[in-house]
Amino acid sequence: MADELVRQKVDIILAGGSVGAEAAKRATSRIPIVAAGVGDLVELGLVTSLARPDGNLTGFVAVAPETVAKRFQIIKQIRPEATRAAVLWNSTSSNAKLEWNVAREFAAANGILVALHDALDLGGLKNILADISQSAPDVVVVLNDPFMFTYRKVVADTARQVRLPAVYGYREYVDDGGLVSYGTSITDTYRRAAGYVDKILSGAQPADLPVQLPTKFELVVNLNAAKAIGLNLPDSFLLLADEVIE
Repeated sequence: MADELVRQKVDIILAGGSVGAEAAKRATSRIPIVAAGVGDLVELGLVTSLARPDGNLTGFVAVAPETVAKRFQIIKQIRPEATRAAVLWNSTSSNAKLEWNVAREFAAANGILVALHDALDLGGLKNILADISQSAPDVVVVLNDPFMFTYRKVVADTARQVRLPAVYGYREYVDDGGLVSYGTSITDTYRRAAGYVDKILSGAQPADLPVQLPTKFELVVNLNAAKAIGLNLPDSFLLLADEVIE
């Protein structure tokens, strides 16, 4: 698809997610690219630095690995007695690895025993979710990566069916029936990307537009999901939410 856009000689490419950004960058070093909802563009090798991209690609990062500590704090707010957490991740994801480093340290410092479950494909994910259902941890924490995001409804539906509270990194999980999320706003990165598209179409060069880090963080709660698993969320917690889905 990226190659087809290059053949069409478009003026600019808006690339969604890390995979989209990588595909666009492989397809062209000439056409300007604005990436939205992406991981660390330096670590991905798509720009030389955040301040000076020095190429035909710039964009808006959606990942913030440090937010996983807040998600573990949420565990204690919604289930104070929780001591066992199942952490669901994709070990091939660079962002999930960064989040895991933060999660492991926070869990160890706060007396939470963690069981790490590595899902690399849909079949493996379904098997792992079945295993988690049998082991019955106190809570499930999902680390962010494109694979998990793609199959977020599978994860959210399973957690709901087996009555397990689960905490996610993006609100899209909660929109699709998950319990609670805390993290950056992917939608906001696309909204902000429109400004860069406008600047480039007006003559600016991607190399001169710094890669932007996340600026919007949100706590979203789904009361329907809480009711489905029999969890009473304290009012003090709900008052902290940026949005409560009823």
